[in-house]
Amino acid sequence: MASYEDFVDLGYKPNNKDVLASFKVKVPSWETPERAFGAIASESSVGTWSDIDIWAKYPHVKKVAGKVYSIENHGEYFWIKIAYPEDHFEQKNPSQILASIAGNVFGMKAVDSLKLQDIQFTKDIIKQYKGPAFGVNGVRKIFNVTKRPLMLSVAKPKVGMTTEEHAKVGYDIWTGGLDLLKDDENLTNQKFNPFKKRVENTLKMREKAQKVTGEKKSYLINVSAPTVQEMIERANYVKKMGGEYVMIDVITSGWTATNSLREECKDLGLAIHAHRAMHASFTRSNNHGFSMNCVSKLSRLIGVDQLHIGTAYGKLVSPKEEVLQCQNELTQSKTKQNVLEHCFEQDWGKIKPVFPVSSGGLHPGIVDKIFNLLGTNIMIQLGGGVHGHPKGSHAGAVAMRASIEAYLDKISVEEKAKNCPELKEALKTWGHSLPK
Repeated sequence: MASYEDFVDLGYKPNNKDVLASFKVKVPSWETPERAFGAIASESSVGTWSDIDIWAKYPHVKKVAGKVYSIENHGEYFWIKIAYPEDHFEQKNPSQILASIAGNVFGMKAVDSLKLQDIQFTKDIIKQYKGPAFGVNGVRKIFNVTKRPLMLSVAKPKVGMTTEEHAKVGYDIWTGGLDLLKDDENLTNQKFNPFKKRVENTLKMREKAQKVTGEKKSYLINVSAPTVQEMIERANYVKKMGGEYVMIDVITSGWTATNSLREECKDLGLAIHAHRAMHASFTRSNNHGFSMNCVSKLSRLIGVDQLHIGTAYGKLVSPKEEVLQCQNELTQSKTKQNVLEHCFEQDWGKIKPVFPVSSGGLHPGIVDKIFNLLGTNIMIQLGGGVHGHPKGSHAGAVAMRASIEAYLDKISVEEKAKNCPELKEALKTWGHSLPK
């Protein structure tokens, strides 16, 4: 009979054809640990709750079954590792991978809580995916900026403005020194600011800003849509109108939609900016859900060029260790310097790095903290920290650009502000305070 315990094999040694998963588990008081761990491997691969004698009837099925091969007792919680033969998974189908490893298991009574910390993909699976088309270096080439952090801003209020108002905000931040205007997660094709009209008007203002500044500017346009077909049509319209980028809400749109967009953008020559809206509904808890680390790995595998990873200091919950781990997963060619515990090494092969985006509650007075933590080969995204400037969005952008220049020149923002009234006003408004 195939009971849950049959999916535990502590003598098993994973090989290079196994996909590995790391879980944090809390076992109910009425359950035995071994049965709980086996239940996870069973439900995420080939088994079921009843004692069906699948091994006798279908012995070949065992070849694609998950196996718990490592158990660590940490008191109230356990850490387990499961090996899944790569033949368990369909090629080039991230949704199927997640339907297995991260499918029904989180709702099982056999566990009180369950957190998927990491997935290690095999070299053969890595080879099935193209990864980012541009990556960090490709994005930098778009702007001809080799060293400083790239800067972007979301128009605020993020929804509700007319198309003309939205495009004007873009012009203000571009001429103030920022590189990109970005749609926010919930701006798509509403009546007050229709998609096509916004693309046309905003890119026209972009052209004006480029002539004024002599710098390359661009616009992250949200193509998230009701259907994949509509999303692809929107991406084609962006290309037709001269854009370089599209943006997608990767979680709410889904991995299949993201994968489809990556395929289309390969032919269109468009870079992809990934917004992670809704992620905290399952990543925020330390004890239950799907880690932001896994979101980062899947995003890189599928092939976005930029992804939000948090700040450790802004308005959103983003623990320092998590932010650093996500940066590692997105940028290292071989992830060995893991910051979070119970993560695997990952060889990314030829897949390019993704540009990490630090965002959520930043302003000129605290960006030095971000650079001290993450370095300067990142993107900085500001909303209220630009548009909340007492003198308006243009002044907010000037202040932001000046604060970054101060860091690169190794002087304090206060010293820089002596010759930059916009930065002086920003520091007077926010100081070095951390948003709550």
